[in-house]
Amino acid sequence: MELLLLGLLAALVWKLYQWKRSPHDAPLRSVTLCLLCAALSYPVAMPGGASGVDTVAGHGTAKLIQNVLLLLTVYFLMCFYLYSAADEEAGRRRARREAVLVGVVAVAITVAAVSVPHEVFAGSFSTADMTIPQIAFFYGGAGLYLMYALGMAFRWTRRYARMSRRPHSTGLWMTAVGLGAMAVACAIRAVIVAVRSADVDVPHPLMAAVAFLLVASILLFAAGVTYCGARARISSLRLWLQHRRDHRRLSPLWELLAEAYPDNVLRPASSAALDRWRARGVHRRYHRRIVECRDGLVDISPYLLDEGDDSTVLNVDSAELAARLRRASARIEKGVPAPRRAVPLAMALGSDRESDVKQLIAVSDELRAAA
Repeated sequence: MELLLLGLLAALVWKLYQWKRSPHDAPLRSVTLCLLCAALSYPVAMPGGASGVDTVAGHGTAKLIQNVLLLLTVYFLMCFYLYSAADEEAGRRRARREAVLVGVVAVAITVAAVSVPHEVFAGSFSTADMTIPQIAFFYGGAGLYLMYALGMAFRWTRRYARMSRRPHSTGLWMTAVGLGAMAVACAIRAVIVAVRSADVDVPHPLMAAVAFLLVASILLFAAGVTYCGARARISSLRLWLQHRRDHRRLSPLWELLAEAYPDNVLRPASSAALDRWRARGVHRRYHRRIVECRDGLVDISPYLLDEGDDSTVLNVDSAELAARLRRASARIEKGVPAPRRAVPLAMALGSDRESDVKQLIAVSDELRAAA
């Protein structure tokens, strides 16, 4: 139960963040409310939360609240698909009709719950007396609606999964399997209600297996909903770590060039606190350092050619370039004037940006090794 709640909370936090950025996105709002209702239903179902609610509002109230929240969970899930339809107006009309249906079911199971003594309604699904018509209707009615809504959501999700490409299709298939498994579990529970209402015992292992299927399917559903976002965040984290690592590896080269040409060091656009904070971002510092290293290499290039060398292009390996940079830095410190105009540097690893950065890092590593 705790693992399930943690999974739902993680998915909910992610969707709340997205909803805050896009408050007018109706499908996103529906998914967020779906996860919110699901997350709220589980604390009520836990022994501590259920006993607290029952103590305040009477025995069985926690169970009623939990089931109403579950009905709202699957309703908002259906709304996600309805609002995502090509015909938005038709989707809104269908969502309003579904709202009436879920409202009728919620009122019906509430009436069934309050029409029996509290002590009769206080048991769980596995211990409740299904021979009492109100109890059987409470569990059976809620279960049938859940099966209907989850089955419809499964069909729509499977359709979208077939139309999508990876990585979106992977998350949709995970969601579809989770929804299908939940619908199957609800169908089995409905059969169990019908069997037990006829005063026939159901094996306890079967009841436990259905409960496990529900927990596993909800976790799979939550994982599918957050799959694409989590994958994007992991890729973003990898890029952040790479830029942070490369920024540090460029330090020896940058320090040598910044000491020789301090005017090349870029400053924030203004002294405002927000600009200073943005300038400290890893990606900004990484790209700024690359620009500063390139500018410094252009300025120091006249000192890199050997005496008497009339070449206009310098094409040497990283170790040789690092050695020439150290000699050039020493000449600049002594105030030796530039012997010639700037010369182009041919990068040994290629001419694209990625190869350029690799070359800069290789030179910086040679400077670090020789320090």
